[in-house]
Amino acid sequence: MTFQIDIESNSQSLQIPAVVDIERWISAALNSQQLSQAEVSVYIVDNDESQTLNAQYRGQDKPTNVLSFPADLPEEVDIPLLGDLVVCAPVVEREAAEQGKSLAAHWAHMLVHGSLHLLGYDHIDDSEAEVMEALETTIIVDLGFPAPYSETN
Repeated sequence: MTFQIDIESNSQSLQIPAVVDIERWISAALNSQQLSQAEVSVYIVDNDESQTLNAQYRGQDKPTNVLSFPADLPEEVDIPLLGDLVVCAPVVEREAAEQGKSLAAHWAHMLVHGSLHLLGYDHIDDSEAEVMEALETTIIVDLGFPAPYSETN
């Protein structure tokens, strides 16, 4: 398996995880699908940029924890690009505190969650949500964190 994970930050946060951790968490999601190769870009932003992107692409005028932009390549283009993740550091930090989770656990969850979106998983309806949440939980627990959807994190 060969994963290329490109990480760029445009955030003022001093609590962004180490590159090696970000790569490990995304790789865990990609490994869940037995991919031989994949490329993902991660862009870490602050509230204003997240809000602008969320409004533009999802019609929601507020910052959000993670946005996933799956690659939409023509069939004849044979490269392993899955897409881009945009993570809002301040939102992830705030949510971790509100939910009583460690910051690392919530970052891992958001990166796994976003990566699964790039792989085609969704949570629009209940049956899709159950499948996606079960896979997220397995990956997060395998990484050594508490189950992300449990009542006692």
